[in-house]
Amino acid sequence: MKLNHVNLTVTDVPATANFLETCFGLRNQGGNKGFTVLFDDDNLVLTLMKAGQVSYPGTFHIGFVQESEERVNEIYQRLKDDGFEMKPPERSHAWTFYVQAPGGFLIEVLA
Repeated sequence: MKLNHVNLTVTDVPATANFLETCFGLRNQGGNKGFTVLFDDDNLVLTLMKAGQVSYPGTFHIGFVQESEERVNEIYQRLKDDGFEMKPPERSHAWTFYVQAPGGFLIEVLA
C-alpha cells in the first residue's frame, strides 16, 4: 500500500501552489483560487483547499527528502535569497530545516 493523496487546507491557494511549484518542483494540474491539484514525480496527488483560517497542530508539517546535505543547503539558500525567514539547517534526526509555507503550514527539507 502506498500513500498517494494528501489534502491541505490553506489560506491562499494560488500563493501556496506557486511556492510548491517554484521551490519544490510540484506540477500544477489546474484549479482556481479555492482548489488546486498538484503532482510530484512519483504521482503523489496534493490538493490544496482554501479556508479563511488554518490551524494545524504545532508539530504538523510535510517533508521533502533530498539526496544530499548539499541539496538541503542549496534549497535553504534559495529560500533565504527569496526573503523567507527560517533557521539554518542543523543536525537533529537528519540534516534539516523548516520553512513556513504561504498558506499556513510548515515544510521540512532534510537529507
